[in-house]
Amino acid sequence: MFLQSFIDYLSLEKKYSSHTVLAYEKDIEAFYAFAKANYDQIELQEVHYSQIRSWIVSLVDEGISNRSINRKVSSLKSFYKFLVKMEAIKVSPLVKHKALKTSKRLQIPFSENEVSEVFDLLSISNDFESIRDLLLLELLYGTGMRRAELIGLTIGSVDVSQKTIRVIGKRNKERLMPLLPNVCVTISKYLEKRNEVSLNEYDAPLLITKKGVKLYDTLVYRIINHYFSKTSNKIKKSPHIIRHSFATHLLNQGADLNTLKDLLGHASLASTQVYTHNSIKTLRNVYNNAHPRNKK
Repeated sequence: MFLQSFIDYLSLEKKYSSHTVLAYEKDIEAFYAFAKANYDQIELQEVHYSQIRSWIVSLVDEGISNRSINRKVSSLKSFYKFLVKMEAIKVSPLVKHKALKTSKRLQIPFSENEVSEVFDLLSISNDFESIRDLLLLELLYGTGMRRAELIGLTIGSVDVSQKTIRVIGKRNKERLMPLLPNVCVTISKYLEKRNEVSLNEYDAPLLITKKGVKLYDTLVYRIINHYFSKTSNKIKKSPHIIRHSFATHLLNQGADLNTLKDLLGHASLASTQVYTHNSIKTLRNVYNNAHPRNKK
C-alpha cells in the first residue's frame, strides 16, 4: 500500500518521468525482496538500518559499483522520507546513512572538429533516415537538450517561422529555446520527407522511424554511436556527451553560466558549473595570452 502511494506521489505530485518512477519502484522492490528473503516477511515500514546495511553489503559482494548502490539507496531514502511525511514512521532508518565513496567521472566532450566531421558525413545523403539523423544530431548539439526531451518532441514543438522550439524538461518544466537557421532548414526538409512516412499532425512525435514509429532510447544511442565512431576515438559516445559538448563549446566561446543554465534547463547553477572543468584549457590559453605579467 505504501509503495503504491509513493509511486503515485512521484508521478502525480513530483511529476517525475515514467522512466524515473520505474527506476525508483524497481530499487525499492529489490530491497523488499531481499528483506523478505532474509528477515521473514518484514514490512517496509518496520525496517531497521542494520537490515538495509546488510542489503548494501550484499550488493557490494555482487560486484555492483558504489555509484549504482548509492542510486538504489537514494531511492530507498526518498521512500522513507515519504513515509515520515505521511506519518507512517517517525524517523527514517536512513537518516544517518552516508553514501559510499565514488570516484568522480570526468566526461570528455567531442571536439568541435569531431562534431563538424559528423555533420559533413550526414550532408552527403538525402534519404529519409539520413535527414532524420542529421536533424537528431543538430537538435542535440544545437540546443543541448536531453535524450528524453528529444524523444518527447512533437511537430507542434517547433516554430520554424520564429526559429524556436518548445522543450519539456524534467518534472514537466517547459522552456522555449532558440534554433539556429541551419537547423530550421533541416527541419523543413525533414518534415517533407516525414509526411511521406506518416502524416505531420500537430501532436505527433517529431522524430520517427521509417515505419512511422516514435523514436526510442536504444535507437538514439545507436545513431550517435554509428556516426561518431567514424570521427572520434572516444570510448563513450552518447546523447549526454553531445549535451556536454554543447555546454563546453559554448563556454569556450564566451557564453556565461547563467545563460547556459537556462539553455540546459538546470534548476541551479551548481549543476551547470560541472561543465566549466572542460573549458579550463581554453580559459588558461586566454589568460596566458591576455595577462600583462605573461608578456615578459
